Amino acid sequence: MNTPDPGLIATLRALPRPAWILFFGTFLNKFGTFVIPFLTLYLTRQGYTPAQAGIAVGAYGVGLLLASVLGGFLADSIGRRRTIVLSMFSGAFSMILLSQVHKLPAIIALTALTGLTCELYRPASSALLADLVPPGQRVTAFSAYRLAFNAGWAFGPATAGFLASRGYLWLFVGDAATSVLFGIVALFALPRAVRSQAQEKSWREALRVLVDDRSLRQVLTAVFIIGLIFFQLSSTFGLHVTRLGFSPATYGAILSLNGVLVVALELPLTLLTRRFPPRRVLAIGYLLIGIGFALNAFAGTVAALAGCMAIFTLGEMVSMPISSAYIADLSPPDMRGRYMGAHALTWALGLVVAPALGMKLFTVAPSLLWLGSCALGILAALVILPKLRNTPAPPLVNG
Repeated sequence: MNTPDPGLIATLRALPRPAWILFFGTFLNKFGTFVIPFLTLYLTRQGYTPAQAGIAVGAYGVGLLLASVLGGFLADSIGRRRTIVLSMFSGAFSMILLSQVHKLPAIIALTALTGLTCELYRPASSALLADLVPPGQRVTAFSAYRLAFNAGWAFGPATAGFLASRGYLWLFVGDAATSVLFGIVALFALPRAVRSQAQEKSWREALRVLVDDRSLRQVLTAVFIIGLIFFQLSSTFGLHVTRLGFSPATYGAILSLNGVLVVALELPLTLLTRRFPPRRVLAIGYLLIGIGFALNAFAGTVAALAGCMAIFTLGEMVSMPISSAYIADLSPPDMRGRYMGAHALTWALGLVVAPALGMKLFTVAPSLLWLGSCALGILAALVILPKLRNTPAPPLVNG
């Protein structure tokens, strides 16, 4: 018999103190994510073509791909806290180096290094949160984690647009500074050690566990497909907004709307979504993401662009907390870092492919990008749905 839903406030109060410290550090870091959303505009202002800028943004995805694998391993071997600290300080150093190069090969190489170092913390943070919070509270915990993430995202791009109008170097300096702040928070305030036995498994054994998990494979396939849409926000969408005649500051403000909506609405929305089978919720969210981005084809005003972003963001709010909690619930305790690493790896693969693919479609004909986004949203929903009758969902609420 199911126990009564404890409610949002009670669930938040039950979260342990280290989880709140992790949320705070994440906010600091994401507030300062200035460079990547503006990297396409930064490079095109330097004279590079959209296709070349797309390659550079894709290089960040290559670094993220490597960080997903290495970060999951380090989280399970040297520990969650040490991995986060290593990521933040090395990421700040890489960001400053990137600001000093101007030739395309060096930009691509250092963008990849920045992706590796800055994103190394992701599997460790997700694994730490799953370690700290029991299964029945994880949907809310991951939603709160995303709230911290998106609270930074809500104010960061708008601040970045302001800084960019005074010189793009300030974007790199600010990004590095907030990484250092998160590193300091992690070093002195996060737990020093978290129990893990994943290092006892060889890479071959760990890979076999991941590959044999059919539910994991299916979810990650859908995540990759939806990532091809999601990462257009930091590539083709900026060009679309500026080609309509709007400023980089307007682009930053529309991106910030995404974060504002998530901060204001995602946690309350989770009270509803966590009551339903996770795969159905994911499918609905993926449909909304695809439709919301595709509708930009008809948007010619700031209000219309904001409306498209609102639909897109609703899909994000519906799907993302459920996705993270679902994968956390699937993961064996001794493989948690690597399961979260596989999740991050899938997003990284999307970031590698999406910018270059989107830029190519946008250059040939923008209509191809919009139609393709709608089709991908439908495909992701179809991928996640077939196992509904055959695969029991892990519990996401107390009961």
